Formats: sequence, structure tokens, C-alpha cells
Amino acid sequence: MRRRSVRSLGLVAVVASGALVLAGCGGGDDSSPAADANDGGAAGGTINVLTLEEQFLHIDPQRVYTGVDLAFLNGFMMRTLTSYKFAEGAEGVTIVPDMATDLGTPNEDATSWNFTIRDGVTFEDGSEVGCADVKYGVSRTFAQDVITDGPTYAISLLDIPSAEDGSSVYKGPYVTEGNDVAAFDAAVTCSDDNKTITFNLNRPAGDFNYTVTLLAFSPVPAAVDTGEGYDNAPVSTGPYKISEYTKGQKMVLVRNENWNPESDDYRPAYPDQVVVQFALDPSAIDQRLIADAGDDQSAVTFAGLTPESLATVFAGSDPRFTERSVDGLDPYVRYLTINTEKVPNLKHRQAIAVALNRSELLTIAGGDFAGTLGDGVIKPNLATDYAESGMWENLFGGPVADTGDPEMAKKLIAESGEPMPVITYDYPQTPTNDKAAASVQASLAAAGIECKLNPIEAGQYYGVVFDPAQQNELNSAGWGPDWQNASTIIPELFGANGGFNLSRVNDPAFEEMIQTALATTDREAQATEWKELNKYAMEQAWAVPTRFGKAQYLWGSKVGNAYLWDAYGTLPFGELYVMQ
Repeated sequence: MRRRSVRSLGLVAVVASGALVLAGCGGGDDSSPAADANDGGAAGGTINVLTLEEQFLHIDPQRVYTGVDLAFLNGFMMRTLTSYKFAEGAEGVTIVPDMATDLGTPNEDATSWNFTIRDGVTFEDGSEVGCADVKYGVSRTFAQDVITDGPTYAISLLDIPSAEDGSSVYKGPYVTEGNDVAAFDAAVTCSDDNKTITFNLNRPAGDFNYTVTLLAFSPVPAAVDTGEGYDNAPVSTGPYKISEYTKGQKMVLVRNENWNPESDDYRPAYPDQVVVQFALDPSAIDQRLIADAGDDQSAVTFAGLTPESLATVFAGSDPRFTERSVDGLDPYVRYLTINTEKVPNLKHRQAIAVALNRSELLTIAGGDFAGTLGDGVIKPNLATDYAESGMWENLFGGPVADTGDPEMAKKLIAESGEPMPVITYDYPQTPTNDKAAASVQASLAAAGIECKLNPIEAGQYYGVVFDPAQQNELNSAGWGPDWQNASTIIPELFGANGGFNLSRVNDPAFEEMIQTALATTDREAQATEWKELNKYAMEQAWAVPTRFGKAQYLWGSKVGNAYLWDAYGTLPFGELYVMQ
């Protein structure tokens, strides 16, 4: 699961004016409140979301893969078979039924899972959602030339053969020739009444009911699928639908009059509308939330506070902030990826890792508020799978100072036997990230490594670096587990079918070890394997961890049910309400 602050945005066609406006479907009064307000909230009002980004990365469900986008879109618009419970603490990473009647039924060895869809689940035009719609949504994941940037668990888990080049023999719903549709139809089946969907897997997966929390497994009506264009106008199955999406300006969600609350005991659907305001200055967002006036009293943000505002809100006991702020661990590891196709020499990659001034990067991010220095891509709060990697003690030939070791870096370059290439660093541009990029450039320069900077508009960042033709040698990234197992970290970041392999790793021996770990059903033994794979990946310097992150949020004084939701490291958007 990607972190929002370094998130991607798709390269989507925009009309000539630079804005795209979507008209809502259906009739009725969109201002009517939800049928009932659940305990702990009140119906009515507008939740305002303030963000520096100019657009969403993706709103096509099969392409959504940042934690905050999953939390936002699932909470308001897009239903899944199961979802994470709205709750604080550990309870917030447990799952509950959503579109499904229960948490799913596996066969004896968990190689097949059944889910039955509830009665009354509909699309925004009022048509009923059936198994075929979920199946079609999943099929879109396989169209990797069109449906880009999303999670690929369907490809790696469904029992579909691979072609000679390692890709799936099934190519998605848009290919008519040379496409093994029968293989997909055997892997995903529907009952005669179109209510029960069965997923047949290529290995045991006792936690597959966590996999289907992802929007990649949500329904799409085939009749309105426009491929790439669906990213502009996805159909809602939740309590809200898009009435306007003007990129660079705003998105407006209004009530979906064809949503049936009796089929959805998960979403309370409190506000009358949700308005996302794009392209705002981060410091201005902070000041608006601190001032807490007018419409900003019902405002929240996608990202946390800037480092410059943290002390104002958290260093004292100012009563203005104590009831409307949170400071806690998030699920994410922040790191830099090294593109192994452009930096194939191991010693060169290790030199980059050794040269970086990680201490300065932590200070720029907010010091103690930003987290602690990291030593791998598995975080300590995933306690079962975490172990110290020894990365900064002995993996590179000796201890590495937190401030970096330019002399050790020079030694590694000398041992490489090849000239060090010029490095270009891709990063999502924000004022804080500009400072961090300057630090990266300076610390590499101290080791004799030339580094050029490539700032990218934050809203489009991943859409650029996921394109091999545009991605450079070094990239900013952040990742958290999709659920509480490093099976959602190591294979995703460094595996052949990984959905976030920005390091471009292609290591057959490592891939074999990944597959062995995935097939291990003894959870303790599997944890040992993940620890070893994490250590090996760090030794190979496929990624350079900078910190185990924390998050700080501030919200308006009229926002209710705001807390740090551990499922995504965000606010629980779908449970928020406006105090009346």
C-alpha cells in the first residue's frame, strides 16, 4: 500500500480547458440525509478535504493503490467484499463483511474461497450488483497495458497459467486474440443465481479475505467500462457519487439516491456532501486548520501537517488542538528505491545507500515527529515479521553513521570496477521534499556521486516513475503492508509480479525464495523467511530505508469521529461527520 505523500497520479486525458466535469447520474433529491444516523454521529453538512495535489492518482477502482485513496474512495463510493473495521487501535486492522454476507468461506486447504453478495447492493443507476460484475472488475487487473499502477494480487494468486514470458495467459477483457479467457473463467466462477463468487487460487491463502478489501476486487459494470477512460468516471456502489471532478480545482461527492442503507451496515454516510479542494499550498492548509474558522471547521486533509507546524500543534498543551489532533505511528516505511536496470552494479547501489545523510533527512521531515531511522522495508509494528537487518552495522563492510559515510561510499565505488553513473533523483515536489532532495544531492556529492534533481508534481508522481521510459535511477517511495503479513511487502516491492517493484528487481533465486515463503503455512516459519528476505534485499541495496514513519493530523473543530485509522494510516473518512 503506497503512502500518499509520495503517491502516484495517473496520466489521464483532460479536456482542453484543463478541467473535467462529470455530471451525476439518476434523479431525486441529492440533498436528502441518510435514512438514519448511526450511533456516534449526525447526518448533514459538508466535509471539506484540503490537499496540495492537483488531482487524484486514480479513481478507477482497479488502479487505486495508495492508502489514503483506498480509505477515501472505499469509505464514500466503492464497496468491496470485505472492508477494514472503523475503529481505533488494533481493532482497526480487523475486517468485517461489506458487500459479502460474511468474511468468506475457504475450502479445506484455503486454495478456493467463496463469497456471497448481499441483496440490495446496487450501482448508482439502481441496477443490482452481481457476481458477474465483481468478476469483470477483477478481470480488468489483467489488462496491464491499460489498467496500470494498481495491485496485482489477482494475477499472482488466481490459478491461471503463465505464458512463456512469465505473464498471465489471460490478458484481460480488452484483448480478443491470443487470450485464454477460459483460464480466467475457470479461476473465477459465479453461481447460477449470480450471487456467489468463487476464487480458485494457485496456492493456499488463509488470509485471502483480507486481499478482497482492495478496490481491485470491487465490481465494475462491463457495459459502461471505457478502459483508460473509466478513470475519469467510475460508477459508484456506495452512499455517494461524483457530481463534479474539476482537476486542479475540486471534486464534489453528493448522495447516491440509489444506495440502499439496508444493504450496507458498514458506511454511516453522515455528511450531505464531500468537497475536495485541490492545489492548495501546504502551509496555507496548516494555517487554515489552525485558525479553525468558517467552512474550515469541518475540514480535514489527505496528508499530515508540514514539519514547520508540528511544534505549534503538538509541543505544548494548547487547548485549541488537544481534541482535534493526533500524533501516532503509521503503517509506512519511507525509503528511496534504486532502479537496478539503470544501476546494475551492486557496489554502486551500496555506495548510494552508504552516502545518504539519513539523520538530516529525518530532521527535515520533522525529527522525532517524523519517526525513527529505518533499517529495512518491514516495520517494527509488524512485530511477527520484523527483525533488525543489520544494514547499518555490517551489511556493507562496516558500521555506517546516521549522517552517512562518504569515504566508505568512495571505497565501494572503487571496488566496483566501473565508473559511477550520474544519478537523477525523482521525487514528488513539495517544499519539504525540495529540502530533502537538496540533502540527497549534497550527501551524494560528498561521496563524489553526481546527482541531478527531478521534481515531479506530487499528484502525478507515481504515474511518471512507474513508466520505465521516464523513471530515473533514484526515486522517493513509501510503503505499508496491505494487511498484517510481510507477504504484502517483500513480494510487492521486489517480486516478479509485485505491484510496486520500482527497483525493477529481476532476481530468479530471490523470486524462488519468495514463492517458498508464500507457500509456507506455518506462520512462525514464514516470518523467519520474511526476515531473511528483507535482510537480503537490504544487502542488495534495492532500496534504502530512511525512516519508520509517524503521522500527525489536525482537523476542524466540527469534525466528528476523527482518529488515526491503523488500517491505512489515515483518518477514517467514511465515518466522519459534521457536528451540528
